[in-house]
Amino acid sequence: MTDEGLSVAVAAEKIHLYRKKSQIRTVWLRLKKNRMAMFGFVLFSAMMALVLSADLYMDYEEEAIAQNLSIRFQAPSKDHLLGTDQYGRDLLARVIYGGRISLFVGLATICISLTAGSLIGATAAYYGGKTDDILMRIMDVFLAIPNTLMAITLVAALGTSLVNLILAMGLSQIPRMSRIVRSSVLSIIGQEYIEAARACGTGDGRIIFRHILPNAMGPILVQVTQTVARSVITIASLSFIGLGISEPTPEWGSMLSEAKSQLRYHPYLAVAPGVAIVMAVMSLTLLGDGLRDALDPRLKN
Repeated sequence: MTDEGLSVAVAAEKIHLYRKKSQIRTVWLRLKKNRMAMFGFVLFSAMMALVLSADLYMDYEEEAIAQNLSIRFQAPSKDHLLGTDQYGRDLLARVIYGGRISLFVGLATICISLTAGSLIGATAAYYGGKTDDILMRIMDVFLAIPNTLMAITLVAALGTSLVNLILAMGLSQIPRMSRIVRSSVLSIIGQEYIEAARACGTGDGRIIFRHILPNAMGPILVQVTQTVARSVITIASLSFIGLGISEPTPEWGSMLSEAKSQLRYHPYLAVAPGVAIVMAVMSLTLLGDGLRDALDPRLKN
């Protein structure tokens, strides 16, 4: 490449980086104007801070695990703000520590599905042709299977450990994520800065992971929030039917499963974990809707 051509490519890259920073600032300003999206962001951040700092103000073994039958089925009070369960365990402690499992599994799930989905989707879109056809037809086969059903099948086959649960849920989300990544990459693959990178002799891998994927993150971020929300529901569903986290480890779905036999006399046992699931999913959904509107204001009604 001539010096003049190299200078043009470098200039195109600098212009693109400036536009990218300006675009991020604009998206953030739009997001801040959306009160419901900011409410979801603050709520989810507060829940994450609450569960991550639980060890500072609660004792896991004494309050969430240890049984004390002398105080079983106590209604909400000053000593136990959400009451105690059938084994005398503090319900608030179990809800907070249960959030660690549910939110951790949701975030770990998105790490697996985003990594694999980005690799598959970006490869299919970048190379096109037979590569695209083969990869997307394989993903279509798995997309025909409902996520929860696929997760149940994988958990039943692999076992009910936490690692297997995360792996099963992550694998079940890969087809959807790869589709989103592919469509995002296709929308920018013909941009000038991509052609400039190719003209500089940049390798395909660097182009995909350094130039394409970071600039295709808009729709992917929206999908990330929705995937975490779906994962929270899925882990709760699996634990509810006995294929997720088992006792005595607290988890929102297993807590609901335990509470179903006590609904008539002690309904508060189901209210606390149910509200926690609703709050987590609602916050992520509001944040995802806000990101969608901020990234493309034309979608806002």
